[in-house]
Amino acid sequence: MSRLIPEWNLITESNPKSPISEGYRILRTNIEFSTIDQSLQVIMVTSSKPNEGKSTTSANMAVAFAQANKRVLLIDADLRKPSQHHIFGQSNRSGLTSALFKQKDLHEVIQHTNTENLSVIHAGPTPPNPSELLSSKQMATLLATTKEMFDVIIIDTPPILSVTDAQIVATQSDGVVLVIDSGRVKKDEALKAKASLGHVNAKLIGVVLNNINRKNSDAYSYYYEDVNEA
Repeated sequence: MSRLIPEWNLITESNPKSPISEGYRILRTNIEFSTIDQSLQVIMVTSSKPNEGKSTTSANMAVAFAQANKRVLLIDADLRKPSQHHIFGQSNRSGLTSALFKQKDLHEVIQHTNTENLSVIHAGPTPPNPSELLSSKQMATLLATTKEMFDVIIIDTPPILSVTDAQIVATQSDGVVLVIDSGRVKKDEALKAKASLGHVNAKLIGVVLNNINRKNSDAYSYYYEDVNEA
């Protein structure tokens, strides 16, 4: 279990010695050891509803893996409300949609970051058909190509209860991390999000639970839970 507090910054980069950064490193380790026989190269991150911290979690996870000397690619596949370009302070003029529409070559949309070993593909211009793009042959080809280039690929997707995009990407991923804001999401919504992943046979490897009231007796409630042990 690792305590995680969602913040709109790269705390793993700006303050790597903080307890929160250590929480992300523990999250990284838990993911690495969540399966024995299967490699987890493509990891999707989603949430049940908007504003639960999935994008911040995705970004800090990516930094944590990069700090472990992994070649990491973070893909912002939230084509409806992208956030990664804000987090990294980079341009979103071209990105994933540009590559999928073949307006840019893949190498043109991969941006380097200030973190060694970490690259990112931002979402790019908002398309009229996000779901169709994410389920296209171009997306499958892009993932196949980037898997040859990087050790770990982390994909930030829209909330799974909002649109079908996350379910589509989940079928192309080796594992899924579900981020849940306990202060906003009811139990039945969390279960519905899990069921939505189950409908497409996605491999849910764990849950990051945010925003538990620390005044409660259960103080250690910002955590990553390995669903294989739950």
